[in-house]
Amino acid sequence: MILDGASSEAIARAAQALARGELVAFPTETVYGLGADASRDEAVARIFDAKGRPRDHPLIVHVCDAPIVAQFASDVPAVAKRLMDAFWPGPLTLILPRRAGVAEGAAGGHPTVGVRCPAHPVAHALLVACAALDPPVPGLAGPSANRFGRVSPTTALHVEEEFGSGLLVLDGGPCRVGIESTIVDVSRGAPVLLRPGMLPLDELEAACGERLLLPHEVAGPRTAAAGTLEAHYAPRAKLRLMDAKMLQTALDLLGEDAPNIAVYARAPLRPRSHRIRLRRMPDSAAETARQLFAVLREFDAQGVQLIWVEPPPEASEWDGVRDRLRRAAAS
Repeated sequence: MILDGASSEAIARAAQALARGELVAFPTETVYGLGADASRDEAVARIFDAKGRPRDHPLIVHVCDAPIVAQFASDVPAVAKRLMDAFWPGPLTLILPRRAGVAEGAAGGHPTVGVRCPAHPVAHALLVACAALDPPVPGLAGPSANRFGRVSPTTALHVEEEFGSGLLVLDGGPCRVGIESTIVDVSRGAPVLLRPGMLPLDELEAACGERLLLPHEVAGPRTAAAGTLEAHYAPRAKLRLMDAKMLQTALDLLGEDAPNIAVYARAPLRPRSHRIRLRRMPDSAAETARQLFAVLREFDAQGVQLIWVEPPPEASEWDGVRDRLRRAAAS
């Protein structure tokens, strides 16, 4: 059931449903999340069941403001506070040491917990309403509202297509950012970039006051975090990354008898078959991120068998888009 997220009645209804241990989908600036009370493991278990997600793959906890983080984290180091000051509310998740006995289900049993404060007004209103309940719901576990490993939803209709009309969905319009949050691990002494998003690397490092490390530069086991599996974000059709020259050569070889293929590219390609579904990738990284998952869902809805995508430029502002496409192709 899709409700208008701008309605105070809808927000109150959603908060009460979450307090009863039910699931509610809500918009953030990145993608739509599938929410449950992060402090109740039995409620969080419903997320894993609905998504078909492994129980040891952690979820991100959403909070309405920075002070609530202390209810989930045993320590908030200075670098985490600087990042919160610079980017919260916004599309940044921080991995912190988890308080013992708190949000164990949401953390997948790991000793750390991912926390973020979303900037979307509907998400903020919902989180404030939840925190004001008696007893309060201090945070919402909220992975992307889709089946595990598949394309994330960026509209309320996408969520309903995934889970049907029985799920309460707050509609906040299309997501502004369009891909998931940047994830920085601040639990290991030095900040580590676990997943790029749309926050500029130089701004992140300026806020940290030091260089962000990459996972392979850190000794010991990798920190478990949402959305960091090698294969993820995949459409039903097989996605393949191909440079512009390879794309044009493949289109020439296919000729008029081309199978049902979609192409997403910046280069000016010339398909010989009318059956090819050609969609131009924007020149802007931000606009590509905003539309990426919607485009992949559109191709799936058209029943294509293959999706050929021109790799984004190597510039750092494209890191988040390139990461999502690489993981989608690995599936």
